[in-house]
Amino acid sequence: MGSVAVIMRVMPESPDVDLEQLKKALKAKLPGIQDMQIESIGFGLKAIKLAAVINDCGGETDAIEMSLNEIAGVERAEIIEVTLN
Repeated sequence: MGSVAVIMRVMPESPDVDLEQLKKALKAKLPGIQDMQIESIGFGLKAIKLAAVINDCGGETDAIEMSLNEIAGVERAEIIEVTLN
């Protein structure tokens, strides 16, 4: 199997969540993260958009989504794009 690049959007539980701490928690949970940016959603809400390189084996993307959703302060982590690396 090869590897794929995954683009994800992580929505915090509220605008009060410390996004820098959340970024550290995401890096600790998913070491394959290559890039992370904070993007404005609207009405004061912000999300973290990240790119990670992961193994291209069955169920890996679902497992990563579930793993990131378990982090304190995360409302929702979702994959928005998967491309070949």
